[in-house]
Amino acid sequence: MDLFVKADYNFLSVRRTAYIVSAIFILIGIVSLVLRGGPNYSIDFEGGLMMRIAFEEPVPVGDLRQVIADATVKTPEVTHDIDEDANYFIRIERLEQTEVELAAQQIRDALTAAFPGNEVEVRSTEEVGPKVGQELRGKMIMAIFWALAGILIYISWRFEFRFAAVSVMTLFHDIVLVIGLFSILDIEISLPIVAALLTIVGYSLNDTIVVLDRIREDLKRYRQEKYNWILNKAINETLSRTVVTSVTTFIVVFILWVFGGSVIHDFAFALMAGVIIGTYSSIFVAAPLLVEWQERSPQVRAKRK
Repeated sequence: MDLFVKADYNFLSVRRTAYIVSAIFILIGIVSLVLRGGPNYSIDFEGGLMMRIAFEEPVPVGDLRQVIADATVKTPEVTHDIDEDANYFIRIERLEQTEVELAAQQIRDALTAAFPGNEVEVRSTEEVGPKVGQELRGKMIMAIFWALAGILIYISWRFEFRFAAVSVMTLFHDIVLVIGLFSILDIEISLPIVAALLTIVGYSLNDTIVVLDRIREDLKRYRQEKYNWILNKAINETLSRTVVTSVTTFIVVFILWVFGGSVIHDFAFALMAGVIIGTYSSIFVAAPLLVEWQERSPQVRAKRK
């Protein structure tokens, strides 16, 4: 632990390298989003039907997909979750409200007729109309927007506007990276993922504020020292807390990801990505942004002239 308790690393010396790394990953994410036509929204936001079923005896996924396609005149996505419950997931997206209800009944009837003697159990059914999906999508965007706006206002009042602006830019950086990662891996954006994104906002903000608050204290304590030296010292002083918190949180979320099952698999993965990205941004993004802010301040420009 001496690596972190007695840390004396010059993090700001590699800030331009960190800019390049962040820019590359953000660019890759944006390209992926453009090529895919936007985020891969789940039925929660697109509208459609999601059913979870189980058979007494396993059936080929291809046969199951064909039976459902013949019954609904829609090409379904069918996946088989190999676990102790042997669940089959049937997904049909972009259905009108009347089509959703009709498709659910058609699937039940078709499965009973196609696999006689093989008892089928419908364990859950999610039906979302397209209008509801669009409303949820709009509310998701507004929830993230108002969260960032509230953070900007509160930190400006509690600390300083520059700290608030840097915090929001860091959070925006984290959210964009996570959404880009989900696009690259073709993971759906669902309601649980939105909850994970808001959780990431809270976690990353807490981590960033700890660093920025120490920077504020050290700026008062070491008035005669250089600005970059003060920021580096603040990061090193909070490094052990940042690392310990991130590692312990990551271990818990990783266990959820491994043993939590398919229901929370993507949620746990989003949290793992958020912990890693949030820790990185607290060290290599937040403080360097303060440096850029300081170098462009009127006082510093006047001294240079």
